[in-house]
Amino acid sequence: MKKETPQRYLENAKEALSKAGLEDNYYTDIKYVKSAFGIAYLGVLKAIGDYLIKRGVGQRELPRRIEEYQKALKKYSVHNGKLLGQFNALYHELHIAGYYHGDLRSIDTVKASFKSAKDFIGKLSAK
Repeated sequence: MKKETPQRYLENAKEALSKAGLEDNYYTDIKYVKSAFGIAYLGVLKAIGDYLIKRGVGQRELPRRIEEYQKALKKYSVHNGKLLGQFNALYHELHIAGYYHGDLRSIDTVKASFKSAKDFIGKLSAK
């Protein structure tokens, strides 16, 4: 069985996005775009979970709601709220605008959102 990693979620998100079809610098099949954003967001949550486990948080105490993720990042992060700010931005971009509303279809916008997710995951994985 393959190990579940935040990076693997991003790879799976890109795979879903590759099925979305392109036309005039926009993705055409919103179903795959929304799915890709949802998978990328799960990768961000997985990265936070892994980060918290490294900090001694037990598996049963991991966050389950957005407010709990925010509280945990505030408590365990040493970046003066920068990680929390980045997470809040990713929550709105990936989960709300990309997955829930399906508002993000421009190739450049999608790439920028995925790059932000990758950078955030990289920061947490390096800790």
